[in-house]
Amino acid sequence: MIIGSGVHVQAQELTGTLKKIKATGAITMGYRESSIPFSYLDNRAQPIGYAIDLCMKIVDAVKMQLNMPDLEVRTQPVTSSNRIPLLKNGTIDLECGSTTNSTVRQQQVAFGPTYFLINVTAAVKKTSNIDTIASLNGKTVSTTSGTTSVPLLRTYQRGSEIRVKEIYGKDHAEAFLLMAEDRAAAFVMDDILLAGQIANAKRPELYKILPESLRQEPYSMMLRKDDPQFKTLVDKAVGDVMRSGEIVGIYEKWFTKPIPPRNLNLHFPMKASLQEAFRHPNDKGI
Repeated sequence: MIIGSGVHVQAQELTGTLKKIKATGAITMGYRESSIPFSYLDNRAQPIGYAIDLCMKIVDAVKMQLNMPDLEVRTQPVTSSNRIPLLKNGTIDLECGSTTNSTVRQQQVAFGPTYFLINVTAAVKKTSNIDTIASLNGKTVSTTSGTTSVPLLRTYQRGSEIRVKEIYGKDHAEAFLLMAEDRAAAFVMDDILLAGQIANAKRPELYKILPESLRQEPYSMMLRKDDPQFKTLVDKAVGDVMRSGEIVGIYEKWFTKPIPPRNLNLHFPMKASLQEAFRHPNDKGI
């Protein structure tokens, strides 16, 4: 609940995203179709997930600040490749997915508080005899178009290059399938997204995630750059959920309990580094 700030915003002229929402009577959330458990489609083709739940906290804050209880919430699927262009051109107002907050992306967009910390690594078949990232040298790997994974692989371990041939899936589900069908030896991606794809596979027991990490990265929702009114609202709405401890229940719902549509449990308990990020909400990029 945001107390007092609604009066402050209404007392000044609306700008940016809040002005657009007030004028159109709607807010449009961008979502991912297969970023389990952050943002994906349920069996009724409706977007659900951890990031969606947090973005709905932002929607609630917008309704309160603008005194628009009947605000229309629209949804728009996005991919790794088009999420930034669709945010910048106004197609979506908020991107609720599995997006790394990087200083390079901050030149184009802004981010809310960090809501997850991932490690970039690889999923492989247990029968592949691949146990380390170094053993990917000379092999074909899959990843998702528009992500940061392959450049990290190329500069693995203090500049010692790993040479790989990369093939791309349009989303995480397709990139995982490239590995599952042996068109690639590994799927290089964020550990929790790998866990989501493995849990959702027909035979999860066939796959494993390599224990090494190429880099730790913060996830957050994206919003338009140079939009201080909306940025302030987002930071307060999400920060309040974190500081109050409400975030723990939301996290457990998606990472340590059975989730739709197949009632799979990712068994991914909260790490100390993420607990610390929740105690001190921030939008620092890598």
